[in-house]
Amino acid sequence: MNKIQYLETIKAVDAKLYYLSYHQKRLEKTLGNANILLQDVLQPPASGFYRCRVVYDDTEYRVTYHRYEKKSIQTLKLVVDDEIEYSKKYYDRSKIDMLLEKKSFCDDILIVKNSLITDTSIANIALKYKNEWITPKKPLLEGTTRARLLEKGKIFEEDISVEDLDKFKQVALMNAMIDFDIIPNENIREIIC
Repeated sequence: MNKIQYLETIKAVDAKLYYLSYHQKRLEKTLGNANILLQDVLQPPASGFYRCRVVYDDTEYRVTYHRYEKKSIQTLKLVVDDEIEYSKKYYDRSKIDMLLEKKSFCDDILIVKNSLITDTSIANIALKYKNEWITPKKPLLEGTTRARLLEKGKIFEEDISVEDLDKFKQVALMNAMIDFDIIPNENIREIIC
């Protein structure tokens, strides 16, 4: 029987690891213990921008390093799936990959579950209302960057329905690699197709 495997993706620039404590906390929450100490197993290259990938389960792990190049995401296709479950960062992303096939001419997808906005295929999302950034209260995955920004009071949680989208001015994507990346277009209907 195959074990369920999980994934952590950690940003490393010139061997500096970013926000490692948030990744360690999520790993421990996922496993229910701390049999892997990320600070002891990560040794990123001395120079360059890397994505450190840790694939793990409750008994073993493997670490790989990949040069990072940011994807340009300017448009998001709304895709509905009321059954999707991704509360842990699973290594197996086949369900998300199947949804991604529906992106049409857009750069990525924005997943809707039970009429509420959740996440893109690779990032949590925040939407700007007046001068505040709002993130969905029920994301598919509680990302590390999202957790950090909520803790600092930079973003706030609310349920966001598809019908609410027109009241927002901007969209930002957030994950460990891109931090908080604002899509520059202020016309939400040009971003979300």
